[in-house]
Amino acid sequence: MDANLFDLQRRAVGPSSSSQGLVVRQGRVEFRNLATLSSSVPSPAKILDLVLPEAGRNGRCENVARGNSLLRARAVLVSRSFVKRIIDVALSGIALLLLGPLLLVIAIVVKFESPGPIIYRSLRAGKKGQKFACYKFRTMVDGADELKDALRRFNERRDPFFKIADDPRVTRLGRFLRKYSLDELPQFWNVLKGDMSLVGPRPHPVDDCARYRPADHRRLEVKPGITGLWQVIARTDPSFETCMKLDLEYMKRWSLWLDFKILMRTFPAVLAGEGS
Repeated sequence: MDANLFDLQRRAVGPSSSSQGLVVRQGRVEFRNLATLSSSVPSPAKILDLVLPEAGRNGRCENVARGNSLLRARAVLVSRSFVKRIIDVALSGIALLLLGPLLLVIAIVVKFESPGPIIYRSLRAGKKGQKFACYKFRTMVDGADELKDALRRFNERRDPFFKIADDPRVTRLGRFLRKYSLDELPQFWNVLKGDMSLVGPRPHPVDDCARYRPADHRRLEVKPGITGLWQVIARTDPSFETCMKLDLEYMKRWSLWLDFKILMRTFPAVLAGEGS
């Protein structure tokens, strides 16, 4: 990753104390702070302009269809969505074929490292809030979900997020798999099934979604993804607000080119070993 991205990541998790501003469109989206101090995170629009500058020129279908009929705008969106689905299926199929030996090795090690199933099926909220089983290699002891409520008082994340740095439910192998996101590899099968896309807002557990505020449900308007803007820019930021801002900005500026840029930045983000 370039130096600008690391700088943005540091700024994204830096402290501050002001309120969020309004959204004003002047050729591109800008978040203007009406307070005298800056927001706790850089505006998602500024992050996108610096990290993914091309995104502004390839934004939502409204920009492409400006001056055309609403019917043409919808046709453009449907066409792009169709191409996105083809790319999802093609790349996920290739990934599963190429990673087959690695998946087999991980499955064997998970099976012998601790009792329990190899694949953990996490109930997640997908597009329009539809529930689906999100596949992951099991990284916790069997029956970990039953212990979640008892551990909520140790939660280190804010709002609906639930995360404990030294979660006692995570196995030794599980910590390694999480560090390099290897536990997420089975989700290529979710993409093939149509539950998920390669790029999009990460699907949250159903019990976390139950704690959403009414406005937070906007992120459920699109299909969730294996990776997204939050994962490549502010993965270590514990703020649910930051996640929401980046997810909504991705939805606002979505394009195939933006998806490609996020995919390319996912590889160095994974190799950095910042997963938890």
